Amino acid sequence: MELNDRNLQTLTEYLQKTLSPDPAVRRPAEKFLESVEGNQNYPILLLTVLEKSQDEVIRVCAAVTFKNYIKRNWRVVEDELNKISDPDRTAIKANIVNLMLSSPEQIQKQLSDAISIIGREDFPQKWPDLLSEMVTRFQSGDFHVINGILRTAHSLFKRYRHEFKSNELWSEIKLVLDTFAQPLTELFKATIDLCQTHATDINALKVLFSSLALISKLFYSLNFQDLPEFFEDNMETWMTNFHNLLTLDNKLLQTDDEEEAGLLELLKSQICDNAALYAQKYDEEFQPYLPRFVTAIWNLLVTTGQEVKYDLLVSNAIQFLASVCERPHYKHLFEDQNVLTSICEKVIVPNMEFRSADEEAFEDNSEEYIIRDLEGSDIDTRRRAACDLVRGLCKFFEGPVTGIFSGYVNSMLTEYAKNPGVNWKHKDAAIYLVTSLASKAQTQKHGITQANELVNLSEFFVNHILVDLKSPNVNEFPVLKADAIKYVMTFRSQLPKEQLLEAVPLLVAHLQAESIVQHTYAAHALERLFTMRGANNATLITPTEMAPFTEQLLNNLFKSLAIPGSSENEYIMKAIMRSFSLLQEAIVPYIPTLIGQLTHKLLLVSKNPSKPHFNHYLFESLCLSIRITCKASPDTVDSFEEALFPVFTEILQNDVQEFVPYVFQVMSLLLEIHTSSIPSSYMALFPHLLQPALWERTGNIPPLVRLLQAYLEKGATTIASTAADKIPGLLGVFQKLIASKANDHQGFYLLNSIVEHMSPDSITQYRKQIFILLFQRLQSSKTTKFVKSFLVFINLYCVKYGAIALQEIFDGIQPKMFGMVVEKIIIPEVQKVSGQVEKKICAVGITKILTECPALMDTEYTKLWTPLLQALIGLFELPEDDSIPDDEHFIDIEDTPGYQTAFSQLAFAGKKEHDPIGDAVGNPKILLAQSLHKLSTACPGRVPSMLSTSLPAEALQFLQGYLQAATVQLV
Repeated sequence: MELNDRNLQTLTEYLQKTLSPDPAVRRPAEKFLESVEGNQNYPILLLTVLEKSQDEVIRVCAAVTFKNYIKRNWRVVEDELNKISDPDRTAIKANIVNLMLSSPEQIQKQLSDAISIIGREDFPQKWPDLLSEMVTRFQSGDFHVINGILRTAHSLFKRYRHEFKSNELWSEIKLVLDTFAQPLTELFKATIDLCQTHATDINALKVLFSSLALISKLFYSLNFQDLPEFFEDNMETWMTNFHNLLTLDNKLLQTDDEEEAGLLELLKSQICDNAALYAQKYDEEFQPYLPRFVTAIWNLLVTTGQEVKYDLLVSNAIQFLASVCERPHYKHLFEDQNVLTSICEKVIVPNMEFRSADEEAFEDNSEEYIIRDLEGSDIDTRRRAACDLVRGLCKFFEGPVTGIFSGYVNSMLTEYAKNPGVNWKHKDAAIYLVTSLASKAQTQKHGITQANELVNLSEFFVNHILVDLKSPNVNEFPVLKADAIKYVMTFRSQLPKEQLLEAVPLLVAHLQAESIVQHTYAAHALERLFTMRGANNATLITPTEMAPFTEQLLNNLFKSLAIPGSSENEYIMKAIMRSFSLLQEAIVPYIPTLIGQLTHKLLLVSKNPSKPHFNHYLFESLCLSIRITCKASPDTVDSFEEALFPVFTEILQNDVQEFVPYVFQVMSLLLEIHTSSIPSSYMALFPHLLQPALWERTGNIPPLVRLLQAYLEKGATTIASTAADKIPGLLGVFQKLIASKANDHQGFYLLNSIVEHMSPDSITQYRKQIFILLFQRLQSSKTTKFVKSFLVFINLYCVKYGAIALQEIFDGIQPKMFGMVVEKIIIPEVQKVSGQVEKKICAVGITKILTECPALMDTEYTKLWTPLLQALIGLFELPEDDSIPDDEHFIDIEDTPGYQTAFSQLAFAGKKEHDPIGDAVGNPKILLAQSLHKLSTACPGRVPSMLSTSLPAEALQFLQGYLQAATVQLV
């Protein structure tokens, strides 16, 4: 694509169309932009539109498109097409910082993100001057420019907060600190001075305080891994100023908005975070400053209102206290009973109260409420912070704190009892307090695993929780009902089984509640209870115990999906999946109805897939329905195909990217269940599965390979007779996969199935070419993974076609090639093969080479016979060699950049491990003994003399054991 006006005009028109609400206009435009992504100058044209266009909307659209293009394509992945040319990469890096700094804020943010994506890959090695280019702009005095730089630095450095320690990371951080720490400190001081100069200018203050918030975030990132020497030397400057900012109160910066945090709140929140980081990690160095921060943050907590805009500030401030109170160094600060009482009364209890804002969220923004309350998301809430503070205090002061709170809990419950209709929030706070007090350690899987022994959870359940669960009107007091359900879920590992069983039918009834939070919690609680394990690792709650409630459970779960707001509720769908899994055969009578409901739901969500977890559990539930029903009666597979194929066809025709890998997995499952030949409906689809476009998407590869394997297993003869031209198509897929380090194992899966199931004459003409391709790859890039797969394949080939055929095909490609493979690959590498079936294939194949290949007995190959036997005994007796050379690191499928649907494995579509040798060989060691006996009978004296002269004593001893077990002798 040339850089000319015509191309700029065309690009602008297509960008305009991508904004159209009409899919018929929008989709073709998106497809066109995708098709030209690989052209040289495309990103430069985008940046030109972004810079020169007169239309603000088009400029923003170009910025977003550019950022997404960088996100998808900047990382260079081995074996995959590199869509961005080197000249384009150089031009982008040369211009993007300037362009970002001169753009309006909306565009600046997009370009800043793009710089951080490029920086993650190229900085510092391939972009060494990025930092110095940024630092010099601090001198500009223009805070629009300075904030652009700070924003970019923040998105570049924030990964230091969660990266694993490594030498590479240390050297990068050192480089950043050497260049950046001093100018950042100077900028910090200068900005604070300017705040005093402009103390009465609201517009200037807004800009300056957004700079201070960004500088504080950068401080956190740069100090996270370790305490840098520079910051230790300048701690006085930073901590004194942080402390002054914490205590600052400027009326001009106060906002009238009750929801949205203002600049002052955001800055103070970050400072609390910074102080907590130092208190936790560098307590010795931070000790001189700590008392004044404790005082300042305490005052902040006591004087800050209940409005939502202060939530982040309050929760970060409480988190600071929580991190301080659980360090032995600072224990003395909290020992006084008055201090503890004061913290409980003034900080914990007020922040555990259910506010009107929480009530609004519960009713009108249930999804957000559930994410915060149930999942403990990153969005900090006051309640979560207060709960953490209780836990922190209990570390050293469990007795006194439990005593103080027991008084509060009792008085709250008394208030509630006086007038439940008005005082229900008191009970809510009491339950929350009990939960905080009792929870010492928890896991996602088991809930609370360690509880405060001073709290009687079972008694509290009977006296205060059951009442709400048993209330005949499920829609009354929804918050208290949700609290009660959550209590059961949280303490499921602590409550006795009979109490859990008593709760199950009550939870089933709550699936009918109108409140989204309430029925979601009920579904989630049931799902968690059904995963609990009892004796012998069996499920704690058995299908028999569930029998009286099975019908109501299934009915209520599906009915709850019809409640407004829950049509794609992932918790309900996960509970459906888990119920199927627990109940097994008990669901068979209901399947005809259930499968209709699941299929209808699938058709609806495939129009616009928006909830990935919901969709995943939906497909898992379909797989379970198929598995459970067809296990009982395999012939019902036809009725599943009848129900599902129309929807699957629509999904494939409309290319619903998110669903295609799932569809292939379910189809594989269905096809594998068939006992007779392959149905014609599948054969009609077969040619489409070989189309190159399908194989371009990483997420399609594993399920597609599995589906093709199912085709070969069930219908190799049909494919060979009715679709002879399809064999080259299959081999084309194999050739593409084998060339990729990420997917070569998938290529071998396909190849193994072709060799195992196709008749010899249908693939004779292709055999030599297949081996040539494998040797070329072995020569160009040999990896451990490839060698392991290659060994399994050649041994499977040997099992199927015989050792002579294997030797002839190798020597037919190049004289003496067979000996080279045995010497250089099989003998040294076979120890690396892993997996029972894979080891068995190799053992049987090598046994055939040793005992059925005359060339190994009577030519220059004979010298390899004993080392090969020794390698086979090693495969049986030695531990697997799992070493991998340092220079090999494989690209994980999830690691591939961009928006391709990563492959989502369906647990319940799992494939049984297939053994191509099956019962023909029970014990490979016995087979070896019997085969050696047969060989020694054919040429008496040869085998024992070869063994006695060159097989090590230890290997010989193992071999004697095999011969004894097989009751044979060598002659």
